Amino acid sequence: MLAGPFWGNVDEVMSDEQNFYVPTPRNYLVKDGKIVDKLSWKREKKVWLNQEGETPTDKYESNTWLAMNQWMEPKEVKKNPWRFLAHLHPRLELDERHTIRNHQEQGSLFLENSVQMKTGTCLVYLSNTKLDPGWYRFGGEGHMVDVRCEPIRSTLHIFLQVPVGNTFALITPGVWGSNRLSKREPVELKKRDETFYEQAEPEKQEKNVWKLEALFTDRPIPFRYRLGGKGETKLMSRGRYAVPAGTVYVLEEPINQPWQDWDVNWFPQEGPSLKRWGCGLALPLPSAVDPFSNLSPHRENA
Repeated sequence: MLAGPFWGNVDEVMSDEQNFYVPTPRNYLVKDGKIVDKLSWKREKKVWLNQEGETPTDKYESNTWLAMNQWMEPKEVKKNPWRFLAHLHPRLELDERHTIRNHQEQGSLFLENSVQMKTGTCLVYLSNTKLDPGWYRFGGEGHMVDVRCEPIRSTLHIFLQVPVGNTFALITPGVWGSNRLSKREPVELKKRDETFYEQAEPEKQEKNVWKLEALFTDRPIPFRYRLGGKGETKLMSRGRYAVPAGTVYVLEEPINQPWQDWDVNWFPQEGPSLKRWGCGLALPLPSAVDPFSNLSPHRENA
């Protein structure tokens, strides 16, 4: 299995602490790189409120990153460590890596978009398969990347083994539903005969795996990847919608397992299961629920 991408400072990733950054849970409200407020699920009111019992109306930053060593006690967040650049790229011959010779019609250069990482940072992936260090092809245009494989330190390994419980946040996009319809939570995926899909709205007959109590999310994002193949034209996967990373789930019944032990049948399959690509990687987030929500009035006044 392979999950990511995350990012980190090279020195921190290589250190004994092995710190790196993951998407910030969406119930954390961020301004100027700091967490200024936090929303919790109030079970008695069925609503997300801050610590003052209010619904904030200000504008807050999105697409931020939280350090793994601050997951349980967050203080500050980071912005993306990359920027998008456009640069001129030489146009090549179709059958060889040589600048095009007949460039009168199209020209010898074209504009290409790129992403530049800040000096001293790197992308981080979690994997249960060891890779030999070296240079690998990264992407479909022959770009190369220097890959280093580091063993997961004991502190991080122990944390990744903690069951997610009733409340958790996704740190990678979650792809749920069948191959016909994307959903916000897993459904029981079974092999169906043709008669099942001949009925009206067959997806409504699929049962949800979880008993969802609350969800804090944003609009879905497109999800697609390259399947590959032996032919010149490489296959693309089915286009889907994914629940964005940072989404917070509150369930009526706990999941007494860490993500890597979740049932593979919860994840759609197209070739390999999407669990193989780390979809819906989740970490426990007990602070997402108000700890006093389930207390009786007598206990609250004690």
